[in-house]
Amino acid sequence: QVQLVESGGGLVHTGGSLRLSCAVSPNIFEFNTLGWFRQAAGKQREEVATITLGGRISYADSMEGRFTLSRDVTKNSVYLQINSLRPEGTADYYCEATIRSRTYWGQGTQVTVSS
Repeated sequence: QVQLVESGGGLVHTGGSLRLSCAVSPNIFEFNTLGWFRQAAGKQREEVATITLGGRISYADSMEGRFTLSRDVTKNSVYLQINSLRPEGTADYYCEATIRSRTYWGQGTQVTVSS
């Protein structure tokens, strides 16, 4: 059974950093892609970054620079490092996975940036 469990969200001041984690199961190599999305209140969910099974990472155009996606296959986990957080970064951040054209989502982790 596919499970994605996010953690690492919280309250941070403007300019601060957070590292979000997503523990995946059953095995990270089962997934064609893994990614991070975010959804702010009243807005559509948007892609932040994704990584393919082969390790190729891509970022949404508006997200490059302050976001870094990484993967640790020994821990079956993907991470999202967010630096220089701004109030507009306040959102629920979701881990997403695809396997054979099916998409799975985690429950999300909330990030709140105070000004």
